[in-house]
Amino acid sequence: MPSKKLVAASSEPIVLAILGRGESYGYEIIQRVRAASDGAMEWTDGMLYPVLHRLEERGWVAARWGASDSGRRRRYYRLTPGGERELAGQRAEWEEVNGVLQALWGGAHA
Repeated sequence: MPSKKLVAASSEPIVLAILGRGESYGYEIIQRVRAASDGAMEWTDGMLYPVLHRLEERGWVAARWGASDSGRRRRYYRLTPGGERELAGQRAEWEEVNGVLQALWGGAHA
């Protein structure tokens, strides 16, 4: 399981990436993180909702109330155009960092 620091550092790009695939609600986001990490990352509501609120305050995510198939009210989140730009920028940064780590872990010599 990743450390709390790494989970915290990666939480915004993870949420942006999930919402980059389409509108979603809280529990579904938590399930997608669990599935994408093969269960290694177990997010809770208390971890997810502060991230969603930060992203919403920055204008990268918009929310709306809607009803589930069962009629229960849910808050659905989606990326804004600014969020799409932010996702592209964060993706580029993470790919750069990943490239450096892969080169170092792969035995490349500086």
